[in-house]
Amino acid sequence: MDDGVPRTRGFFGKLWAVVQKLDKYGVEARGIERVPPAERPQRRPWDSGTLWCAANTTIATFSTGTLGPGVFEMGLRDSALTILFFNLLSTIPVAYFATFGARSGLRQMVFSRFTFGYWFNMFPAVLNCIGTVGWSTINTIVGGQTLHAVSDSHQIPVAAAIVVIAVLSLLPPFAGYKFVHSFERYSWIPPAIIFFIMLGTCLTYVPQGPWGGNGALEAGSVLSFGAAVVGYGLGWGSYASDYTVNLPEDTSAWRIFIATYLGLNVPLILVESLGAAYTIACQHNPAWGAMYAENGVGGMIAAGLSPLNGVGRFFTLIMALSIVANNVPNIYSLSLTAQVFGPILQAIPRLFITIIGTAVYIVLAIVGASHFEDWLDTLLVLLSYWQAIYAMLLTEEHLIFRKRWGSYDFNASSRPEAQPVGIAAGIAFGCGIMGAVLGMAQTWYVGVIGRQIGDPTLGGDIGFELAFAFAGIAYPPLRYLEKRYFGR
Repeated sequence: MDDGVPRTRGFFGKLWAVVQKLDKYGVEARGIERVPPAERPQRRPWDSGTLWCAANTTIATFSTGTLGPGVFEMGLRDSALTILFFNLLSTIPVAYFATFGARSGLRQMVFSRFTFGYWFNMFPAVLNCIGTVGWSTINTIVGGQTLHAVSDSHQIPVAAAIVVIAVLSLLPPFAGYKFVHSFERYSWIPPAIIFFIMLGTCLTYVPQGPWGGNGALEAGSVLSFGAAVVGYGLGWGSYASDYTVNLPEDTSAWRIFIATYLGLNVPLILVESLGAAYTIACQHNPAWGAMYAENGVGGMIAAGLSPLNGVGRFFTLIMALSIVANNVPNIYSLSLTAQVFGPILQAIPRLFITIIGTAVYIVLAIVGASHFEDWLDTLLVLLSYWQAIYAMLLTEEHLIFRKRWGSYDFNASSRPEAQPVGIAAGIAFGCGIMGAVLGMAQTWYVGVIGRQIGDPTLGGDIGFELAFAFAGIAYPPLRYLEKRYFGR
């Protein structure tokens, strides 16, 4: 295929020679090139469900739930209801975009060129790279803390535990699509069983108690925690079609949608609610609270399994390693997103990008291990802002301006002249950012509208709702003018 990508010359030629040898052992050589309909061996749409179930049946999801009582001082009932409704709404775009992979054979950030244009699409691609590395960093910190907490007299340093988890997380993405699905198909089962055991050990320490607040204060807490919940669930939207491109074109879109939607929401709702319950339990059990204070979320996991003695320590080890299932899609999608930036990066084989990305987040995780909770809250909310804009623009382009699949030329995804100019998407994206700034409520900044909700100093975060609305209102007329003037 002559697409201007230098795969046979000099340094790149040597890299691809290595890839050709590994390809004989089943390692995926394909990058962001379209998967032709004749080369799609996958036959199970429910693989999309098990992948997302595994990615979210981990202590990273558990950690998100702890933010409700831990950061926003909410009760269990209001935390659980916030988790339920915000997840049910925010994961709809993720499940919808998963159906695009089978129809197009294109990876998610390549498909978005049909909305953002070839050149401006690099901006959401940069944000996606930041998200994949950021999530991997935070996940690995949680896993490292848990390994540290379970080791005898804390003999395993957090830094060493981080390296162990990162190396294990590298193996399936390095090998590629087939291995990612094979790993995720069953990896959710052990942590799911352990989470149910943890539910039993914490019930004694979770009082029914009052709601976390009332009136305006409660509204601000719900919206701010909801923004964090959205940032976690909706954050998978920019990866969604990466894991369905090997399904046949005629695969039922509804089957893919339902599999993905259930695979996301069952673990998200249950595990995040358990995280909220454990945070409250630690407030009523001094011994557990001390372990949480010393080792963060990892200490909380170890505390919940401590009544099982030796078996509990083994289960804690499994929970620490469960984070691998969450890191795997992050690193695999990072290797694909990086190739969106043009022929030079596309010439670097996907599997080598996984190694580079892993090395970067190992360093970040070791440096940031002592700032975990602040990093998590900030990253989750910032991700919810741009992901809301991305989801809205992609959906409007598909439903309003494309209307049917025949209007796409999937084989032209690498040709700038075949894509929109990107002006409409760029301006609409800016409008969405303006909405996010007006509505955000962070420790470092509270927007003009955000501060009108709840406590005037803390506010209530409606940044993602306003980002969604501002971008959605701006895009249709801008895109109409762009098509009228440029013809594409």
